[in-house]
Amino acid sequence: MKEKTLIGSVVAGGMVMCGCSFAEQPTGGIPAAPDYSVDSAWLAKPDATDKAIDVFYVYPTIYSGTDPENMDISDPALRANAAGLLEAQAAVYSPHANLFAPFYRQQSGATQSMKAGNDGNDPFLDPRFQVGAGDVERAFEYYLTHLNPDRPFIIAGHSQGSMALINLMRKRFNDEALQKRLVAAYVIGYSVPVKELDEYVWMKPAQGETDTGIIISYNTEGPDAGPSPVLYPGKVVLINPLNWKTDATPAGPEANQGAKFFNDATGELIEEIPNFTGAHIDEEKSVLIVDDMKTPKSDRIDLVNLGRWSDRVYHRFDYAFFFNNLTENVRKRIEAYNAEDKADEKQ
Repeated sequence: MKEKTLIGSVVAGGMVMCGCSFAEQPTGGIPAAPDYSVDSAWLAKPDATDKAIDVFYVYPTIYSGTDPENMDISDPALRANAAGLLEAQAAVYSPHANLFAPFYRQQSGATQSMKAGNDGNDPFLDPRFQVGAGDVERAFEYYLTHLNPDRPFIIAGHSQGSMALINLMRKRFNDEALQKRLVAAYVIGYSVPVKELDEYVWMKPAQGETDTGIIISYNTEGPDAGPSPVLYPGKVVLINPLNWKTDATPAGPEANQGAKFFNDATGELIEEIPNFTGAHIDEEKSVLIVDDMKTPKSDRIDLVNLGRWSDRVYHRFDYAFFFNNLTENVRKRIEAYNAEDKADEKQ
């Protein structure tokens, strides 16, 4: 597989939103738009599609510059820092699906704040976010037209990547043909308010381990965590990746098939820890709470100093803590989708 890459140190672990009125436009000039007809515009694009299912993956915030305020995907240093998250995150999907991932001119982490719930503002209206989100829309249209006219697919991301996919689902998935091809949407590390589902009725939350055409989402915190910009007030779409329950039913560490901690910039596996943590849903706060965590052996894994994230807001580890469970769940949902598809053909 030919995998072009873009991702290094995830800006303090992912997407954060700006607490502002969004009247401003991006400064320093907007970098040239990607041309998705050329391979260099793709972080990952396989030479051959040897699997029956695809995954369209969108990486989280990795750019933190101020000039320009959107990432220039031609920047050699950024491109050199890019491959890591294909292992640290997308490897959850790639054992089971052909991996496609576009470069996009994401909003810089420097223009984002850490205010809880984005300080009441709608980050989807930020023109800087819409530059990158528009790229993801164009990449997806190119993908459908030229790279996948008929195969089923997963869409998956983290943080700002998940935000771009939520934006895409709002705009594009009121289309029964696409809905039928969607195995699942793993929009991890961002909030999908339940109240929005009345407007976007085609966006359906997962209810269990093997339902398809649905949204899988959660935000990871420890007990008594500080404020988080990706956690919206009110009820949000939420499922526990250890037991695939949507209520407060706890899952102990024995349900954790293995955490995997990577160097996000290089894709190097630092440590794998079986039964790393348990988890339960805090229904009042609408967040996934981890408990009974083991202590990593490697001093390269720091679960205390979380950069600009509040104490015990484990946003940057949304994939790592549950890596093997997510990988297994992707396999199960694909199998369930294939079984449903065969049943439909017989009717």
